[in-house]
Amino acid sequence: MKDFFYAIQDLFVDVLFLPFDALRELELENWWTANIVSWIFIVIGIVAFTYWMLQLKGFNDRGEEDKSITSHSYL
Repeated sequence: MKDFFYAIQDLFVDVLFLPFDALRELELENWWTANIVSWIFIVIGIVAFTYWMLQLKGFNDRGEEDKSITSHSYL
């Protein structure tokens, strides 16, 4: 059973964490490149937020938004 857990350790340390080790070494050379994944997610978030706000503005301008002040029927 001990060998099983050592095999799991070897799998993670020697194989699955290699990309993270490479990013850690890259960070010493260039911080911007090492954080490229974070920058990609930030850009995706900004684009999605802008799209969502434009959609909300479009519904509001066309008057399609339900602005009635009513509560749930069970309240």
